[in-house]
Amino acid sequence: MKNISDTTESWDQHSIFNPYRDAETNLIYNLLFCDNLDLYKHIVKEPISYPWDILFSKSSSHSDIEKIINDDSLESRVRILACNRQIANGVKPEKKELLAVIIEIGLELGLDVLASFKDGTARYINQSGKLLIWETSDEISNLLTNALFSNSVNIINKIGPWDKPRRPYPEKDHLRITFLVTDGLYFGEGPIDALFNDPMASPALYSATKLMQYLTEKTVDAK
Repeated sequence: MKNISDTTESWDQHSIFNPYRDAETNLIYNLLFCDNLDLYKHIVKEPISYPWDILFSKSSSHSDIEKIINDDSLESRVRILACNRQIANGVKPEKKELLAVIIEIGLELGLDVLASFKDGTARYINQSGKLLIWETSDEISNLLTNALFSNSVNIINKIGPWDKPRRPYPEKDHLRITFLVTDGLYFGEGPIDALFNDPMASPALYSATKLMQYLTEKTVDAK
């Protein structure tokens, strides 16, 4: 798998990208990456309590934010936001932990996206813009999520973090796999067929495919 962390291209900080026609779907897409705290300020309802009071306060200490990072009872996305705030402040989190895996595939009709979080939740956005939100984990989804994360850890142990803002979504016939880790964002990308046949990337991609298929089938059955 190609590691592009050494490229010299740069993008605007906290870029907002709009791969879908619907504004709400675009918001959900950008929220997946947890790299823009301001977006969350618009969706968190008052009264503001822990952990949002710490995240939204400019005067929060590094130890307060580190507490959020290490709080396994919180949503993975909240912990990623805390990690990104620490990193932006020049503070590296104490431990390296994978918290999310996001696969983006540029298809004929648009962008397919699967986001899997360590807490067992997931989001799937079809190329048509249809959205699946998975909040209730079960035994099978947990097993599939664990397999995806296990295969993904094997990748991040061999590549380096990306030290620039998130890139625009991949073009048609290209795939990107993004790893949101406590010490930053890691990713690799390339042609779809090439990555599915890549010895390092393919185990994670096939695990993600199984998870996506299970979630969509489970959702259809529930309806």
